[in-house]
Amino acid sequence: MNAENGSHLRIEHYDSTTIFLHWLSAALVIGLWLAGQSIGFFPRGAPRLTVRSLHIVVGAALAIVLLLRLLWRQTRGTRLATTDAGLLGRSATAMHHLLYALLIGVVVIGFACVWIRGDTVFNWFTVPAFDPGNKALRHNAVELHAWVANLLLTLAGIHAIAAAWHHRVLKDGVLQRMLPR
Repeated sequence: MNAENGSHLRIEHYDSTTIFLHWLSAALVIGLWLAGQSIGFFPRGAPRLTVRSLHIVVGAALAIVLLLRLLWRQTRGTRLATTDAGLLGRSATAMHHLLYALLIGVVVIGFACVWIRGDTVFNWFTVPAFDPGNKALRHNAVELHAWVANLLLTLAGIHAIAAAWHHRVLKDGVLQRMLPR
């Protein structure tokens, strides 16, 4: 029992694979966002090609991690009941679904950007441009990708703040569920 608020402290843990995939996803999203924000700072040519190629390859890695995460969640991953069946619990479930939808969206739009723009990846191979002369399509796809990525990062930040609030204020063990043991 939690002495401060009289509630029962229930700490259940997700399995180690779920925890690993969660934190790997978080690290990849943050790294991709930082790389995406910095591509324009690099001079055209080899330096920009390298950073963009890293962004594309790490984005593909995020797609693989996301697929693994979804497969694991559907087949073997630990499912824990929400700590609050009321509005707080429904809000948490909605936030998780929205984060997954945004992750899927940002990855799909990122692949679309590569195809629309036509990118060379580390001079290993080139993805031919879908419509090379259509600058408006290229611009709109890149803007949409950036907008969804910014929204994803903002909501992930809210998700992290909520986890810290559960830990510090509610003291309900929610954060410990996703921490490595």
